[in-house]
Amino acid sequence: MQTNLSDHLVNTVAGKRAEKILRSCVHCGFCTATCPTYQLLGDELDGPRGRIYQIKQLFEGGEVTAQVRTHLDRCLTCRSCETTCPSGVRYAELLDIGREYVEESLPRPLWQRSSRWLLRKILPYPKRFGFLLGLGRLSKPVLPAVLADKIPLVAKADSVASISCARKVLLLDGCVQSVITPDVNAMASRIFARLGIETVRVAKAGCCGAVSSHLSANAEGRRFIRNNIDAWWPYIEQGVEAIMATASGCGVMLQDYGQIMADDRHYAEKAARVSALVKDPAEILSALDLSALAIKPSSQRIAFHAPCTLQHGLKQTGVVEKILRDLGYQLVDVNDAHLCCGSAGTYSILQPAISQKLLTAKLHHLQADQPELIVTANIGCQMHLQSGSEIPVRHWLSLLNVSVSAN
Repeated sequence: MQTNLSDHLVNTVAGKRAEKILRSCVHCGFCTATCPTYQLLGDELDGPRGRIYQIKQLFEGGEVTAQVRTHLDRCLTCRSCETTCPSGVRYAELLDIGREYVEESLPRPLWQRSSRWLLRKILPYPKRFGFLLGLGRLSKPVLPAVLADKIPLVAKADSVASISCARKVLLLDGCVQSVITPDVNAMASRIFARLGIETVRVAKAGCCGAVSSHLSANAEGRRFIRNNIDAWWPYIEQGVEAIMATASGCGVMLQDYGQIMADDRHYAEKAARVSALVKDPAEILSALDLSALAIKPSSQRIAFHAPCTLQHGLKQTGVVEKILRDLGYQLVDVNDAHLCCGSAGTYSILQPAISQKLLTAKLHHLQADQPELIVTANIGCQMHLQSGSEIPVRHWLSLLNVSVSAN
């Protein structure tokens, strides 16, 4: 796509990155076929091609308007379009650049600024989030159903004995997941220990930075990134073989560290090293002999929801499904498995109408073959799906944990 950037942008880092991505787009429109918001709203401006064109106009001197911001806000950043794109357009990176430019150029209304600030100051901090979640659970009996249904139960995690192994991987605790489903990382530690791999959890590592970055608070997001790199670097120098997160939403953010920090002269090289080490648990497990887990599959019919961050971000399409089928689990077919469930980080809070429509459609497909259990790989998807499902929704690692914890 031919571009003609404004003089004040042409020599900036953001301008150069945007121009490179814009020039890779051939405007073919294949992306619209797999875009959830375009399929739902039928508006070209609410599809990847339309958003790319709007960002192009902005960077060529076009007016920054509230309407443009609305179209950019409505994007789920699911990256389904990137999977479809024949030209390899880095759409998510371009969207982040465009959103940051709009954020700096056009102040939001007070209520929008306040809600986004609160999300950034609560979700990435487990103690704050846990305290408020506890208050919500106490108030649940008197809350309207529409609010009460969104307050999840909190799982309990069994203690995990420290086991030293020659092979070591770093495991990110996560923010929301560490409060609501701390059992997932405990499961992961037991599973990997049985397979001869020690999971190292570093207390100084915190939020991956996704919440801040996706809300265009990029300086704040970079602070989280630097903190994690500093916390992990001694272990990286000692030779850990991978960095993983059991929440695929965190995993894809960790994988993007190198791109995000590319212009930081102090952290660019380290961030690139972190990104190169990032692997999803399924990616590691798929290369191992899992017979040591002594899995005895139940007779349950299972529907697997592949999070967008897993299939489009981490490019692990079909990996979890193959592991489960190879272990003897019965997976039902799920139509439109490539489409987003509507969770998308804070999207379900900031764009509730669109999010709920996507949730309804996703649950229809997941429940079509009457499964007894739905499993997924991301805490946001798990909470979102469970809010509208009578069928239990769990992390897929729980299917590998049964016999491990029983031994």
